[in-house]
Amino acid sequence: MGSTNMSYLNPKTVILIGIPGLQHVQFWIGFPFFSVCLVALLGNVILIIIIATERSLHQPMYIFLAVLAATDLGLCVAIAPKMLAIFWFGSYSMAFDACLTQLFFIHALQGMESGILLAMAFDRYIAICDPLRHASILTPLFLTQMVLMVAIRTTVLVGILPILLKRLQTFQSVVIAHSYCEHMAVVKLAAEDVHINKSYGLFVAFAILGFDLIFVFISYIFIFRAVSHLPQKEARLKAFNTCTSHIVIFLEFYILAFFSFFSHRFGHVSPYTHIFLSTIYLLVPPALNPIVYGVKTTEIRNRVAQICILKHDSQ
Repeated sequence: MGSTNMSYLNPKTVILIGIPGLQHVQFWIGFPFFSVCLVALLGNVILIIIIATERSLHQPMYIFLAVLAATDLGLCVAIAPKMLAIFWFGSYSMAFDACLTQLFFIHALQGMESGILLAMAFDRYIAICDPLRHASILTPLFLTQMVLMVAIRTTVLVGILPILLKRLQTFQSVVIAHSYCEHMAVVKLAAEDVHINKSYGLFVAFAILGFDLIFVFISYIFIFRAVSHLPQKEARLKAFNTCTSHIVIFLEFYILAFFSFFSHRFGHVSPYTHIFLSTIYLLVPPALNPIVYGVKTTEIRNRVAQICILKHDSQ
């Protein structure tokens, strides 16, 4: 690694310090984060197995939920190993190319999750506003095409981020004040013009999160209008109840996402507060998603109960 006037030319490694200001307690912070990761891994694996084996759940909403669970598993695998290695073993260094790879997978999986939440909102819109055509519109082929479109959109848009970072040669530092590699955290290390990187990063955020957020809101405007026109109160409650799990996951994802996004670019929160909350933003939704749907969905709840009873009987 060459350095001139305190700058670094084409660095081969970077240093991740974890949560700035809290390094002295990072070892202990690792345990609750590990617990959240464990809940996320177990919960999403169980969710995928239940949806795959329970024929009554072979419906568009739960197929999208299985894809969301697989995405959440990917996020945990992309973040947790290195983060816990930093917290517990002081493994701060990371190859620059590995950092860019982690950056790509984290942002791509975030974009994938946003796209699947939009697909789930579209499913609820069709189910409530045009129920007679739900099965004919959301066919297995159409579901596959939707998931592929979401994956391709995210891969293409996010894939350019590490390419633009790779063209940068001179860096003022190789120390990243974070527990994982994040786009803006790496951009801020550069000692040359990063206007294109910042502008494209904003474009990707609004092209994925902003676009999806707008159309989810539009979907729910039509859903609430259709529900309000139902003649019976019981029917309105039943229709709205089918959306509550998605609404909870949607709000949890986007509130944390936009807080993390805007505080990193425009906010004045302390570094350890931002890093701590942005890590929570990536790890808590994957842990909560299977719990929310497990509590709200009778078939999933019953299947989990059966598994627990079988384990208890076998002992």
